[in-house]
Amino acid sequence: MSLKIALAQINFLVGNITANVDNIIKTAIYARDELSADIVVFPELTITGYPAEDLLFRSDFIEVANNAIYQIADGITDVAVVVGFPERDGDNLYNSAAVLYQGVILACYRKQALPNYGVFDEQRYFTAGIQPCVFEFNGIFIGLTICEDVWKNGIIDANKEAGAELLLTLNASPFNAGKIHQREAIICQQVKAASIPLFYVNQIGGQDELIFDGASFVANSQGHIVFRAKEFQEQISVIEFDGNNPLLSSCAPLYKEISSEYNALVLGIKDYVRKNGFQGAILGLSGGIDSALVLALAVDALGHDKVEAVLMPSRFTQDMSNEDAIKQAEILGVKYHVIPITPAVNAFTDMLAEVFAGTAKDTTEENIQARCRGVILMALSNKQGKLLLTTGNKSEMSVGYATLYGDMAGGFAPIKDVPKLLVYQLARYRNSLCEVIPERVITRPPSAELAPDQIDADSLPPYEVLDPILERYVELDESAEEIIAAGFKRDDVVRAINLVDKNEYKRRQSPPGIRITSKAFGRDRRYPITSGYRGI
Repeated sequence: MSLKIALAQINFLVGNITANVDNIIKTAIYARDELSADIVVFPELTITGYPAEDLLFRSDFIEVANNAIYQIADGITDVAVVVGFPERDGDNLYNSAAVLYQGVILACYRKQALPNYGVFDEQRYFTAGIQPCVFEFNGIFIGLTICEDVWKNGIIDANKEAGAELLLTLNASPFNAGKIHQREAIICQQVKAASIPLFYVNQIGGQDELIFDGASFVANSQGHIVFRAKEFQEQISVIEFDGNNPLLSSCAPLYKEISSEYNALVLGIKDYVRKNGFQGAILGLSGGIDSALVLALAVDALGHDKVEAVLMPSRFTQDMSNEDAIKQAEILGVKYHVIPITPAVNAFTDMLAEVFAGTAKDTTEENIQARCRGVILMALSNKQGKLLLTTGNKSEMSVGYATLYGDMAGGFAPIKDVPKLLVYQLARYRNSLCEVIPERVITRPPSAELAPDQIDADSLPPYEVLDPILERYVELDESAEEIIAAGFKRDDVVRAINLVDKNEYKRRQSPPGIRITSKAFGRDRRYPITSGYRGI
């Protein structure tokens, strides 16, 4: 028997059930009429978008989502639709997938493996299903699974034992660097062991901190990939199932280090601005590497006409910083303003002179400069309806090398999960496409320029030392002794860990940012602010 199956790798908006239903119906009709599809498979929890978080506790929201199933069933004929939704049954809520055809529900499957780690909180909302679901369509027996199901041993086998000849799996699997390799390897191993082909459709788009990369794929019963959709792009693809195996089709390139991270960041900015209704984005452009990268990302995401840059020099700002910032703004064609902060800094200094009398200058005076810049940027953001992008990276956020209500002020932090060394790699990658970041920005020593001749190395270990320590402590949860045993100097490890531990209060007040590593601050890494624990 032959069957044409469409994988609908579509970008949905969490919470907007009406728009999502319209998108589902429109996509299914397109797949039927233009691609001759017999079945169209959508991602996990398509109707509500994923993750809907505590919207799932609202009975009115769940009622609308459940009614939407019937709207879709009534709105489409002559093509089967497999769609994810939160199914209410008595007091229980299930992460479910419904098969709709000719106005009726042919089958309904309830997800059995509910992830409860990292960014996932599914056991907070859902009850686990307890059995496989296999339905017949055009003489072929098809099993259904949802995301985590295919990562767990036994669930694919149970579908095979229940008579399934192929599997359809609905997914909302978020991106992090290199995950696609792990995703495909595990699933191909499972389908090869069970000797059953699998059609895997993944969500696409940015949702707050999370990026969903798409990269939907099809594996045959030998565990070989015969189709792969593009990363970070919407795509509706039809793959034919014939003779107990899917036919070989096109395979988009697999994840590529640096370029995939760059594209993830671009998509994250684009969707956060678009889905939240901002008119564009604005950022402070200092002439340093971090703001230079964020400006390039923002222009690639939104277009040069939607982005504004603000130069805010102080008496410590070097001429080359202003020159390079202006040069980049002009290369990218963005509107820019030059607003010196000296008058504001002097005003605050004069206001505080009496209460500061008899004290030595310290980071307080440096922070006043950063906070003057924050006020200027927030004023422009408010006036123009543009999202203020902060420019701090993960290394800085880890050790607290940032000013609350200063350079941390803003609505979205695109490179919050990007370590400093990766910032340089991403800048180099962007310049390899065409040079938009002046070379001197990349090669000069990084500096906050809040004091005379200041460079980051005055306050922190070199990033070549700091970033690997932070990766081990923050992302891999290694102890100080384990890190030292790996060859790092005790003084560097103690210094870095002390800074991480005491700056949780800062990170908790930072804007959301795009997750691209295996463990980001926020949804992934949740440490108490008030804590007697120290990692050393």
